[in-house]
Amino acid sequence: MNEVQGPTPTGTSRPYRSLTEALRAHRIALENYEFITAITNAVGISSFIDRGRYIEAIRRGDGAALHIGRTYTNGFTEDEVIVIGSTPLRLQPSEGRAPYFYVTHPSEYALPAAGRPKRTTAPRSAAAPRAAAAPRAPKPVERDYGVCDVCFMVKTPAGGCGCD
Repeated sequence: MNEVQGPTPTGTSRPYRSLTEALRAHRIALENYEFITAITNAVGISSFIDRGRYIEAIRRGDGAALHIGRTYTNGFTEDEVIVIGSTPLRLQPSEGRAPYFYVTHPSEYALPAAGRPKRTTAPRSAAAPRAAAAPRAPKPVERDYGVCDVCFMVKTPAGGCGCD
């Protein structure tokens, strides 16, 4: 769990109308929406509240509220079994909210940007060649015009120097 748990900053405790609105407001990755929705449906959530660094999901029945952050969902008990699809979630002990457990969102298991295949916006056609870059101007040739025997300054292209 990468985010730090702590007190709610003042003035940020507003309720959300839906989970989607809350996830969008907290800029949670789109690939996590379905996963988080499945978790909240399995647990049974009555409301979502903005708590600054996370979304507080209040359970309908007994139990601690879930804290939904960008990369995790926290607030499960040790004996709680949450099944998404046909797979039970692997709960890990919370560092900042003991004795509860958390689960990491799927976007955290994605390959880093360096390992992902590059995306292209439009397929390239083999028949359409890439536009050629404008030719670069050649570097100027540096010439040696000599050094003045009197003042030891470099001579100009016209053969003059500072002592003329």
